[in-house]
Amino acid sequence: MGELGLLGLPIPEEYGGSGFDYVSLALACEELEYVDTFLRVVMSVHVGLNSLALLQWGTEDQKRRFLIPQAQGEKIATFGLTEPNAGSDAGSIGSTAVLQGDHYVLNGAKMWISLADVADHFLVFASLDRGLKHRGLTAFMLERGMDGLTTGTIKGKLGVRAGNTGELAFNNVQVPIANRVGEEGEGFKIAMSCIDQGRFTVGAGACGLTRACLDASVKYANERHAFGQPIGKLQLVQQMIAKMVAGYETSRLLTLQAAELKNRGLRNTRETSLMKWYACDAALQSADDAIQVHGSYGYSNEYPVERFWRNARGAVIYEGTREVHTILQAEYALGYREDKPLRCPQPPAVGYESEPVLAAG
Repeated sequence: MGELGLLGLPIPEEYGGSGFDYVSLALACEELEYVDTFLRVVMSVHVGLNSLALLQWGTEDQKRRFLIPQAQGEKIATFGLTEPNAGSDAGSIGSTAVLQGDHYVLNGAKMWISLADVADHFLVFASLDRGLKHRGLTAFMLERGMDGLTTGTIKGKLGVRAGNTGELAFNNVQVPIANRVGEEGEGFKIAMSCIDQGRFTVGAGACGLTRACLDASVKYANERHAFGQPIGKLQLVQQMIAKMVAGYETSRLLTLQAAELKNRGLRNTRETSLMKWYACDAALQSADDAIQVHGSYGYSNEYPVERFWRNARGAVIYEGTREVHTILQAEYALGYREDKPLRCPQPPAVGYESEPVLAAG
């Protein structure tokens, strides 16, 4: 992926990237997940959650030290926010950071971290004052080999088995001030902007998984015969395949809508949340129906659809559970939530002649 330029796809060329826009990133994620979810996971954590965060929040020194080798595929990067006792409630993070002279001392642990045992760079979050909840969070770039930083792999996952998922542990890890990303107390804001990017890649990838379910089901429905005809002639089988078509087309349109806003540098939290929520639910429903179309064979690993279901099941949990996105969409509709105008990192290959207009929502 690094040799193909995929690991720096939306990163400007001056920082070692390929200089493509967010539509290109979405299409890449879709095609990668069409093959297997773990490939898209690499794009989500390496590009969406880490590299794009450095592009938006990092200093010039951090971009030179971290972003360039990441964009060129020389170093693999990941993102650490979730903890054993803190997931959706980021304000309850227990990892701590204490400033001592020219460095911070980090202690704590992270859980369910993709690429944990293979990454070189780690964008992690710790609290300077747990009494301040989310306002005390601060972001740091850690490097493999730092004293006190250890990683491990989680075994026994239901899905995404081809991808590494693990844990991080910080035992008096000394992190130079130069590795702090953003200002003290800006960690929550940085984390939420990262998650907006991660959600975008997850939703885009889910389009590919839905398409994989559709293609596998169409092929099987035309080959398998029952009652003297291909099962594709049966109306209830057609109903399941038609749902996959609707799910794919709708998910892709929502993805392109979010990509357009990102290309213009506009706030897109609501739109990205909606596309991630809808696309991931559509992928899971499509995978479930694909197993049904395949019958008993769908329940075995002789066909890929059982893997599609296992991989799709995780996406409705990570990058914001479906319950979180349900609440977000309701609060936007009811007027309880309103975003402040905020510029997003704009890719270089956009080509709009007019100046981007800042807009909420």
